[in-house]
Amino acid sequence: MTSRLTLISPAISASLRQARFDDGSSLDDGGAARARAAAGSLPTAARVRVSPSVRCRETASALGLDASAAQERSEPSELSGLNVGRWTGRTLDEVGAAEPDAVARWLADPGAAPHGGESVRDLCERVTRWLDDCGGTDGRTLAVVEPEVVRAAVLHVLGAPETAFWRLDVPPLAATELTGRSGRWNLRLGRALAAEAEPATEA
Repeated sequence: MTSRLTLISPAISASLRQARFDDGSSLDDGGAARARAAAGSLPTAARVRVSPSVRCRETASALGLDASAAQERSEPSELSGLNVGRWTGRTLDEVGAAEPDAVARWLADPGAAPHGGESVRDLCERVTRWLDDCGGTDGRTLAVVEPEVVRAAVLHVLGAPETAFWRLDVPPLAATELTGRSGRWNLRLGRALAAEAEPATEA
């Protein structure tokens, strides 16, 4: 049995442009348009999963995926983005200016959660549980998920240390593909979703 998992990061939103911890903002017009244009590039999937954030649900809808039905079948606690507690809605620069020691500790120590939310280690552990479940299913799963969920998945697949978490860059509207099964995944990184080709016209 071979499982195929395609992780798609959300299209661009105001919070992503501003390096702001997700504040529930919608996709901007350009991000939504690029997602709609890429809808035809997605492979057929047996299952769809979506992180519960606004930007992931709107990205899924723009891609032509049924985000509401997918969310009913998802496990939000496993697919949610990193919970940053009282830092939610603030930019990294703002938090860094107000709490430089806390930010430094958070970036250096995967087990730290000075914001009162969850640590990077907590996130990695729940994403690993979700991947283990996916590894027991046949066929393809499409999942529109937060960039930090993609980072955690890549670390698990490669057996990389949690300290490498912040060294992974996940661009908007990119597909990361995993093929294999629980305990043995192959990885294809960061394929940009291409706009659907225009139909050819006869001369």
